[in-house]
Amino acid sequence: MSQNKVALQCEVCGSRNYTTSVGNNHDNRLEVKKYCKHCGKATMHKETR
Repeated sequence: MSQNKVALQCEVCGSRNYTTSVGNNHDNRLEVKKYCKHCGKATMHKETR
C-alpha cells in the first residue's frame, strides 16, 4: 500500500500548517482539530490536495 502526502489547511484563516500521509484508498477528506499558530487556538483542519 502506498502513501500520499497531503496538507492540512485551517478552516478559519486558510493557512496550511501541517502535512501528513494517507493511503490511496481513502474516500473522504481527513478532518482533525489541530492548533493553528496564526489563529492562536485549536481549529478544524481539512485535507487539501
